[in-house]
Amino acid sequence: MKCTALALLTVLGVAAAGKPQLSISVQDGNFADLGGLDPSLTWEGSTTSGDIDISYGIEASAKPTSDIASLPRKIWGKASTTVGDWGVTARADLDAQDLSSADIEVDAVNGDLSIHLEANAGEGFSVNKIEATKVVDDFTVTPRYDLTTESADVVIAYASGDTSVEVTASKDAQSVTITQKVDDDNTVSPTITSSGDISVEWERSLGDDSSLTTTFKPDDSINVEWKDSAWTATVNMPIDGTDITGANVGIKREVNF
Repeated sequence: MKCTALALLTVLGVAAAGKPQLSISVQDGNFADLGGLDPSLTWEGSTTSGDIDISYGIEASAKPTSDIASLPRKIWGKASTTVGDWGVTARADLDAQDLSSADIEVDAVNGDLSIHLEANAGEGFSVNKIEATKVVDDFTVTPRYDLTTESADVVIAYASGDTSVEVTASKDAQSVTITQKVDDDNTVSPTITSSGDISVEWERSLGDDSSLTTTFKPDDSINVEWKDSAWTATVNMPIDGTDITGANVGIKREVNF
């Protein structure tokens, strides 16, 4: 007996207190038929247990298939509570096709100090990344450490009015991004690295929750993202000098029902 996207939707719809969300996107690149469509179905719900807020959800493929076990892609759960003066949130993401391990994220916030931790839980528990953020007046300082690569850096951000500056520094590389809000509709953000790489991002507000963002990296690529309410279209064009060598297009729409 074949299982269709409608059957999966019915199961989730009966079990869900909230509404599921259908997302249909076009896979990047060229395709000759509807095989390029990649519909997915997401659903989430929430509850409370004592002083703990709990939310959970699932992402599944909405393609027709006779193997219902292949439909789920990701299962996640999140718990939030207060411990002393700290607000603590822990989230676990599991690959629905491999439940032997989970990606864990823990966030703890106390006033202008926050800590973020990323780990993996399976046969054991291993911490992958950790970072802390401290806000002092107009400055934000974020030291970060990646245990898997044994690399560390620090991000220092400053914001005043319509201008912000972000500096990322490590022992191997540095980068500086200056963001300038030109007017109510246009924001420009050039970035330069210590290796000489330059990129420029231009974001233009189109009104009504719509925007157009273009990122130009000389002799590398041009990326365009157009958000029009529920629609999102992305175009990536690799370039060689002044020649455009190709184009990858993605289109996505989220439908609430």
